[in-house]
Amino acid sequence: MSLYRDEGIVLRTHKLGEADRIVTVLTRRTGKVRGVAKGVRRTMSRFGARLEPFTHVDLQLHNGRTLDVITQAETIHPYGEALVHDYPRYTAGSAMLETADRLIMGEKEPALRQFLLLVGGLRTLGSGGHEPRLVLDAYFLRSLAVAGYAPALEACARCKAPAVRAFAIVAGGVVCGACRPAGSAVPAGETIALMSALLKGDWATADASEGRHRAECSGLVAAYLQWHLEHGIRSLRHVEREPASSTTLD
Repeated sequence: MSLYRDEGIVLRTHKLGEADRIVTVLTRRTGKVRGVAKGVRRTMSRFGARLEPFTHVDLQLHNGRTLDVITQAETIHPYGEALVHDYPRYTAGSAMLETADRLIMGEKEPALRQFLLLVGGLRTLGSGGHEPRLVLDAYFLRSLAVAGYAPALEACARCKAPAVRAFAIVAGGVVCGACRPAGSAVPAGETIALMSALLKGDWATADASEGRHRAECSGLVAAYLQWHLEHGIRSLRHVEREPASSTTLD
């Protein structure tokens, strides 16, 4: 039996047989791992509650032929506790988990920067310091950048000219008038500035942005993400598109 230990964020789970569960985890050292947690759906399970989505866990596993087997699980931080009773934050967190799962295609390929981004995103989301959709858009942009898909936001994605006129997903970001393809979006300058602030971690600028620019930013970021993934993010249909006064966090 080949044992190994790692820490990770639980991305998703699904049932296996009558009592077991397959758990997908993004780990710090190993990358994305799928492991079988035996008997966790039984009432007397030792660690079933520790293997729920959003949980940061310390795991012991042993290598299996097709799936590894989780033999121990200890909670490091239950991020879900801060999210499950707040719909905007919960749905934003769900979209983060789904994006991490889709961005990292291969299993057991180290993805430390993606792991750290996800931990940081869930921590920020749970702290309530920023509007949930801003946190989600920042996570989308940064995870895309780590994957090599950062959008051009300061100069034309095609010719590098400083004068930008539109945002073209197929071109890779902002474009000048000469390079602008048909069907490009023409967002407000403040929207592009917000995208740049979220990518850089300039929260003072992001938090001061107007709702209409946040909504426009979210639409562009979601479209850009899903184009690169070549797949829709199902969780996004439940995410608030515009910040509502009743759910804005102080």
